[in-house]
Amino acid sequence: MDFEKLKAFRQNCSRFTERMGITVEEIRPGYSRVSKSIGEDDLNPIGRAHGGVYFTLADHAAGTAMATCGYLAVTVNATYNYFRSANPGDQLTAEAQEVKAGKTLCVFDVRVTDQNGALLGSGTFTFYRLEEKLDL
Repeated sequence: MDFEKLKAFRQNCSRFTERMGITVEEIRPGYSRVSKSIGEDDLNPIGRAHGGVYFTLADHAAGTAMATCGYLAVTVNATYNYFRSANPGDQLTAEAQEVKAGKTLCVFDVRVTDQNGALLGSGTFTFYRLEEKLDL
């Protein structure tokens, strides 16, 4: 698999993640790292990063790591635990690592940290691998 092509595809595959300002930084087999800077539009009513920002970042990291298997997939289950809040200007990074690569079900653990390495949250994402290959 051409990981540079996959990186470019995952960077531009979704208008939603593009609008969220998520950047794909690294991809290798069973792994991905994505990042996002927290801006004013990302805040909840109490001035902290909205929970949906963390979840979206983690889901995109897991989906990108899943794509390294070369097949299309859909999320069938996800759990995410919130530990700390991010503030405007913080740089968040989500790293996804493959736990299990099955014929149909694939599982990834994701950790979301800030620019200081503080753990903001973590999650487990399970994907159903479709029979259709990813066409780059």
